[in-house]
Amino acid sequence: MDSGDVKEILQSVVIAGILAFLIITFVAQSFVVDGKSMVPSLHDGERLFVNKFIYRFREPQRGEVIVFTPQGAPNKKYIKRVIGLPGDTVHIKDGTTYVNGQPLEEDYIKEEMKGTFGPYQVPEDSLFVMGDNRNNSADSRFPGYVGYVPYDSISGLAFWVYWPITDMRIIDHMTYENI
Repeated sequence: MDSGDVKEILQSVVIAGILAFLIITFVAQSFVVDGKSMVPSLHDGERLFVNKFIYRFREPQRGEVIVFTPQGAPNKKYIKRVIGLPGDTVHIKDGTTYVNGQPLEEDYIKEEMKGTFGPYQVPEDSLFVMGDNRNNSADSRFPGYVGYVPYDSISGLAFWVYWPITDMRIIDHMTYENI
């Protein structure tokens, strides 16, 4: 191997490193689901990709699954479903989630939610999020720990489960037509 070959290999490694850094920083990043708060939609240990640039072009929508840094745990990342947008009123009563007085159709939920919460008025530039496993989820219902999710704490939109390979799939984002 001559010095030209070594130089070419080093250039390739540097370019690959720069590209990987740019992709991870601005485009997509891997995330590991930790816990059972999103069951049955996502499971503990699944690995997925997060689209980090989509919210530079548009705001999050109700029903999307996002990754964010919670207020009460600045060194962690959580994954939850967007329920309320800025200005929305969210109220949970008799096992049903209401947004702006309209019940959400949530056939993806494993069991009926226990408890009454709210009503909550979602502040500007923030979201109200909940895990799909509502009875086992630390989410926006708990203001001292998670609370509202400010836009600037959102890492991105979860879009594709890639591991385990047998469960590879596009993540199902809900649309709530009646809100």
